[in-house]
Amino acid sequence: MTRVLVVDDSKFMRTVIGNALEAADYDVETAANGSQAVEAVAAFDPAVVTMDVEMPEMGGIDAVERIMTSNPTAILMLSVHTERGAEATLDALERGAVDFLHKPDGSDSRNIAHLTDDVVAKVDELAEADVSSVALARAAATAHATRTGRTGRAGSPARETATGNAVAGGGSDARLSPDRGTAAPNASPGIGTGSESDEETAPVAVEGERADAPTVVIGASTGGPKIVERLFERLPADLEAKVLVVQHMPPGFTERFAERLDSHSAYDVSEAADRDRIRPGEAAIAPGNAHLEVASNVGDALRLRLDDGDRVHGVRPAIDVTMESAAERVSDGLCGVVLTGMGRDGAAGIEAIKAAGGHTIAQDEATSPVFGIPCQAIETGCVDTVAPADGIVGAIVDAFTTDGENDE
Repeated sequence: MTRVLVVDDSKFMRTVIGNALEAADYDVETAANGSQAVEAVAAFDPAVVTMDVEMPEMGGIDAVERIMTSNPTAILMLSVHTERGAEATLDALERGAVDFLHKPDGSDSRNIAHLTDDVVAKVDELAEADVSSVALARAAATAHATRTGRTGRAGSPARETATGNAVAGGGSDARLSPDRGTAAPNASPGIGTGSESDEETAPVAVEGERADAPTVVIGASTGGPKIVERLFERLPADLEAKVLVVQHMPPGFTERFAERLDSHSAYDVSEAADRDRIRPGEAAIAPGNAHLEVASNVGDALRLRLDDGDRVHGVRPAIDVTMESAAERVSDGLCGVVLTGMGRDGAAGIEAIKAAGGHTIAQDEATSPVFGIPCQAIETGCVDTVAPADGIVGAIVDAFTTDGENDE
């Protein structure tokens, strides 16, 4: 029986969440604060932990960091739907938590029954997560505990690391350009290899001729925020791309997510608003609860449109909506990227971008905590490059540069 640890200082929340998980045939243990959670993870060895954010003695953020540096585990954060709660949740994701849900607070129609249903669905998803991939967060947590500041723009440009070439299914000639380097033989593939140097977090070099004002559309879900953040740290300013990001998140979290990306990147990043114009060196994050569309591509600027229409694949914003509109209206260089997450949102978008002559990239299975979204895209046969998390930026740069070596 799959084990789940429920961590919350409220006995009521521990009881209702625990009962719901037991009714779904999970073996449940509980803890009342972060200190107990750290000890319980070591003793109970759960597949998934649900973690409250604010608790006495030790809060959820510190507990996540300690767990991910000692016993890497899939952690689902449960937070209040406030600005402070959003910031704390994103801190927890940075330290290694995989996903989050917000607790009902009376601001919308969500209630405890909705929360318990969502927790069970998320635990079902995370129980199938690749534990070796989740363990990659160990390096990030260790680095965060020892660093005093970000090094994303420090040092000289570095080559992208990779785990080697991977070939997509469905007849695609997927490749990872070999000049981006390879990981050390004993290194864990993906986000980090233990401790991060300035070179490992520096932007990737742009060599040779590059496309003018290219557009990059990135889609991600479960496990995506940390990977998107790392991607923005390494995305080179001199690529001068226009970047659109669809990360499955509820309202209130996407604005804080955009602010964090902006602080970690050479790009100007903001939450998208209706009729915004996005120019080279700028990025827009789809707001929670609205689809993001490319309305037009005039000169070197994209005009954006927000749509609160029906959910697609049960989500809003949907990756497919943004990618399909970009495929239809972007006349310059175009690249679509799908990252970790559950479901098939993004598969149709990847097909549309490929049909429009754009380049397509999917995160590989080894570094995807949840391989659903990349897998579904790969199975369309329309993915050009399959890359590990640390190979994504190099693949994007390769898609828009020509130097006689990288392009085949």
